[in-house]
Amino acid sequence: MKSNLKYILKKELREVFRDKKSLMMMLIIPVLIPLIIIGMSLLFESQMDLDISEYNKVGFNYEFNPFEQELVREMNINATYDSEEDLQEKLSDGTIQLYVIKTDHHYTLKYNANNENSTFTLRLVESFYEQYKRILQEQQLTIEQQDPAILDIITISEEQIGENNFVSTYIVGYAFLFILMAITISATYPATDATAGEKERGTLETLLTFPIRSRDIILGKLFSVTLSSVVTGIVSLILAFASFAFVNQNFEIYKSVPIVITGSQVFVAILVIVMFSFFISGLCIAIASQSKTFKEAQSALTPLTFIAFFPGMIAFMIQIENSFLYSFIPFLNFSMILNDLSVGVINISCLMAMVISSIVFIGMVIWYIIRQYKSEKVLFSI
Repeated sequence: MKSNLKYILKKELREVFRDKKSLMMMLIIPVLIPLIIIGMSLLFESQMDLDISEYNKVGFNYEFNPFEQELVREMNINATYDSEEDLQEKLSDGTIQLYVIKTDHHYTLKYNANNENSTFTLRLVESFYEQYKRILQEQQLTIEQQDPAILDIITISEEQIGENNFVSTYIVGYAFLFILMAITISATYPATDATAGEKERGTLETLLTFPIRSRDIILGKLFSVTLSSVVTGIVSLILAFASFAFVNQNFEIYKSVPIVITGSQVFVAILVIVMFSFFISGLCIAIASQSKTFKEAQSALTPLTFIAFFPGMIAFMIQIENSFLYSFIPFLNFSMILNDLSVGVINISCLMAMVISSIVFIGMVIWYIIRQYKSEKVLFSI
């Protein structure tokens, strides 16, 4: 039995590594990960280094008093004074990024949300009026012979105590999620070729004439697809870590708080890659085995790519906190463990729950595939 399994595994691996499309899926998709990491780092750094001249053009429908004039000079605001109608037109053609309408003591800030720098302009003008309001408050307190220091009844200071910042956490988490997607995509083609492809070529019937148990055939196909998926995952992980080292050295946003990956994080990431590769490879084989042709199998597997990626993406975007219960939910459990890794957290109980539940699900998938391969309707597309 062991020799039969070894024979099937060698056969499947030979077909996987001889096929150019399978190799392309395994090796080319991971190359996108460094591009994503470096590209997102460039985006964040460009936003942080944005020159004030890119977002300081502001219109006002009223004339400034001396306090406002001084504050505008200090904050380097490029002020334009005009009527509301003219300011609206200037906002539309991009001459200004925001304009202010004053009605008695109320100020309305109007801006175009489609302008990529509008958020920066909004924060600048809000800061302007916060400071102006404080000037007026201090002036009023002085008139009333009150100590202006009452405005400073509490003070606030900031101190960075964490090992990660938002940028590094976001990019590491996104890179981990993309590794799961790369594994899923790399598993679909060899799984399709090993099942529906063999049916279409007529080689499956020939294989079944040999004295080989269906269980050996299934395990041989599963191990070969899983191995190709693991290779994709490990290559993706290596490229991600190399990219983290590169951006740490070449981007200012990481100088104060660099991306740090520990040995325990590497071990857990590899464990997740292996477990996810087994699970997704089994699912791909189970779904593709139901198809009659290679093209039909590819269409059937397309939704699986989104199903595997989006639960983790949603959890990552809305910052869902990992829990013991989530560790038993397929797809979500892998993503939640990787989300924890992105902030340097390893929850042992959640990790063990993920491993145990994954083993159970993988066993169920293997049992289902073996049942499929005992059915003539599935094997011969009757």
